Amino acid sequence: MPLVISSGAGSGAQNAVGTGVMGGMVTATILAIFFVPVFFVVVRRRFSKKSEDIEHSHQVEHH
Repeated sequence: MPLVISSGAGSGAQNAVGTGVMGGMVTATILAIFFVPVFFVVVRRRFSKKSEDIEHSHQVEHH
């Protein structure tokens, strides 16, 4: 945060770097909050259907 609000010699470069860092941290946090659970659900649904089919085929073979 100090890079974003810095003043004095070289503050232009520090502000630019600080803005990029803060923007990246905020964006990564927001994306992680929303997309990680979505990806978890998608992967779980995709693999749970395959595992249910495999379990069903094994049950049919045994009976």
